[in-house]
Amino acid sequence: MDFDQPPVVRITADDPGSLAPGRWPMTIPAVAQLVAEGLDLPKGVTFLVGENGSGKSTLVEAVAMAYGLSPEGGSRQGMHTTRATESPLGGALRLQRGLGAPRWGFFLRAETMHGWYTYFEQTASGLPSGRPPGPSYHEMSHGESFLEVLETRFDAPGFYCLDEPEAALSFSSTLGLIARLADVVAQRGQVLCATHSPVLAAMPGATILEVGDWGLRRTTWEELELVQHWRAYLDDPRRYLRHVLE
Repeated sequence: MDFDQPPVVRITADDPGSLAPGRWPMTIPAVAQLVAEGLDLPKGVTFLVGENGSGKSTLVEAVAMAYGLSPEGGSRQGMHTTRATESPLGGALRLQRGLGAPRWGFFLRAETMHGWYTYFEQTASGLPSGRPPGPSYHEMSHGESFLEVLETRFDAPGFYCLDEPEAALSFSSTLGLIARLADVVAQRGQVLCATHSPVLAAMPGATILEVGDWGLRRTTWEELELVQHWRAYLDDPRRYLRHVLE
């Protein structure tokens, strides 16, 4: 029996009847495909890459919730909420857990981290026992606070969900994130990340799922539409901008 399994082996819809056909989020092809077919989640890092509205953030949020994480970010030990906006998908999913895999997890969500910083300052219940209180995230810049979270919360084996973490990071800091994710993988951790960043998606050894009108499809960095557009834009920005500015 294989005891060297990641925290999440497979994602399936345990209660698909709770998701009304023809209504959001089932109108998103990637969501409909996941509900119909399920999804095997490999070891290491998996990137979901796609346009706005393609469903990548909806999927990461739902998997994080199914794992027991707050939809607004944080760990399994600290649940907080400001205004519930999450889809019902998380409640319909079932995760097949890996044998012998660690249970620790953290959800870093760019758009709600400000609320998590406030929650963290108000209570230490989101910290595993024995960890000292962290710094005041609100006193840092947006990028500095993200890097501090990555440094202090992504430091143990577990399951890590990230939703567009590059939103707060510079080019060099995004490279630092890749190094941090590599450390997580080396400690038998597992990562599911939604991103728009061709820099982040270039991480060696990562699995890339492109999300779009076709649903979910496995691809390579070179084949990503995102990478092709960035290459063409950087080669000749004026070719793109003349259509925008005219």
